Amino acid sequence: MRHALIFAAGLGERMRPLTDHTPKPLLPVGGKPLIVWHLERLAAAGVHYVVVNTSHLAEQFPHTLGDGSRWGLRIRYAYEGTTPLETGGGMLNALPLLGSAPFIAVNGDIWCDVDFTTLPVEPTGLAHLLLVDNPAQHPHGDFSLDAQGIVHDEGDVRLTFSGIGVYRYELLRNWRAVIGNAAGTEAQPPRFRLVPLLRTAMANGAISGSHQDGKWTDVGTPQRLAQLEAELRG
Repeated sequence: MRHALIFAAGLGERMRPLTDHTPKPLLPVGGKPLIVWHLERLAAAGVHYVVVNTSHLAEQFPHTLGDGSRWGLRIRYAYEGTTPLETGGGMLNALPLLGSAPFIAVNGDIWCDVDFTTLPVEPTGLAHLLLVDNPAQHPHGDFSLDAQGIVHDEGDVRLTFSGIGVYRYELLRNWRAVIGNAAGTEAQPPRFRLVPLLRTAMANGAISGSHQDGKWTDVGTPQRLAQLEAELRG
């Protein structure tokens, strides 16, 4: 049984004032909350168990989504406290609920038409990242994908990380050695970003990837939300 993690703990500061009273993943677009698009696609791909990271206005998630049964899912909530733990800390905090098998992780503030069945069940390395063409607001991209499907931190042709990937828990096993004593790591639970761990693994050729050429939107501002709404309403 495949498991999935949805990052939904962010403060949504760039989306204010819409996020003053509603968490960004619960903002409606195309007639339903943004996060529901993910839940439906995950369920369609055979995922039955989803962990949702929460922080900002956390109580709204179980109130809106319940236990997930309406989508044939079982939803568990991983509360991060009043200060979000960033992607690395959030994933580490959720690991006890996710188990030891590789899991899909999705940013709760994106929209895409990806078919999750195209993602590998077992990454060849520590993680498999889904990359997309660079959007207008991020023209220089994040990483490079070679012909063998290995992701590199540097390269002539760069793509943008979609916020979707498949991860092994081992990626976080030695997080302290990579992150060190950066601000936030002294907290309990610790707060840190995932990207440094990915870059360290990339240096060892341990991150694979694929290029998603479908529709994808980083719903980071009210303007992009309105644009996505117009596209979905067609």
